[in-house]
Amino acid sequence: MGSPELGIYTRYDTRGASSRYRYFMYEDALRSGGFEPRFHYFYDNEYLRELYSGRKDYPALLRAWRRRRGDAAAIPAYSLIEYELFPFLNWRVDWHYLRKSRYVVNFDDNVWEKYARIPWLKHKFDRVAEHAAGVIAANDFLLEKVAKLNPRTIKIPTVPDVESYRCDKPKYDCFTVVWIGTPVTYVFLEEFTDTLRAMTRAVPGFELLAVASSTLKPLDGVRMRCLDWSQEAETEILCRSHAGIMPLSDTGFTRGKSAFKIIQYMAAGLPIIASPVGENNLVVKPETGFLPRTPDEWCDALRQLACDPELYRRMSAASKQESAGYSLRRWAPILTEFLHNAYRNE
Repeated sequence: MGSPELGIYTRYDTRGASSRYRYFMYEDALRSGGFEPRFHYFYDNEYLRELYSGRKDYPALLRAWRRRRGDAAAIPAYSLIEYELFPFLNWRVDWHYLRKSRYVVNFDDNVWEKYARIPWLKHKFDRVAEHAAGVIAANDFLLEKVAKLNPRTIKIPTVPDVESYRCDKPKYDCFTVVWIGTPVTYVFLEEFTDTLRAMTRAVPGFELLAVASSTLKPLDGVRMRCLDWSQEAETEILCRSHAGIMPLSDTGFTRGKSAFKIIQYMAAGLPIIASPVGENNLVVKPETGFLPRTPDEWCDALRQLACDPELYRRMSAASKQESAGYSLRRWAPILTEFLHNAYRNE
């Protein structure tokens, strides 16, 4: 008897970071673990390209709905779902299809916030989690939330392929701090403009790299460059930088965010400067970085890293060592075992 088909219903195609790192990257491991994975994305790469350029591709959106309806109609006995089947539709629509499958649902963001003010949707993710054969959460905040809804839960962080981070090229000439994201999440940097200006004054030689799109407008008063993101260039840019930042305002949504950027930075051996919000508090250790609360503390963290070579060396080495705990090699067998247990637990 062959391996059972596993229908994987992602939100995005491979260009979407959450789908790429929590689903597509596990394809070989799932196949080796006894499944036959079949991927079915909702938003395609062309839709994301247009979205990140500030445009809505309505024909692509229509294709997404048609594609998902056809894919859901043929849902197999076992499935893995990113959040939901049909965005912005009532739980009953999802359940019409999901009841035909034993499904596991996977959360890496506090998506409850998205529907919180929509009466017919605000409890949708509760229902999705309650009826699932198992629930995967990317961080402690989400794990605590879903554990109240379903006894079969597990925390699996979003991880990069840390073994692919081979940093063999020289660092950038000036002390370079990197932020990696998308044009949509660039707002998190914009909210910290005043702090970043202060950091520019505190360490005149510092430069910020925003890796998302070269079309983004640099922040006024901040020495920075905006670069296009690509899967091919991502690792090299991180490895050539000196430190990584993850600024966040403290909100219900950000407290449910994963610390994936930080894990990427650590894989490249970068010391971290991050806001003490949500999962950041667990991932950033005193040995690997700073969790500043005020603009002065952000400036002091940057000053220490830029001006103390021995401190920088220790933190860089500790980050690289810490990243081993977030490797695909470690978490792939855990994911596969959880799925097997969820599907056999009738």
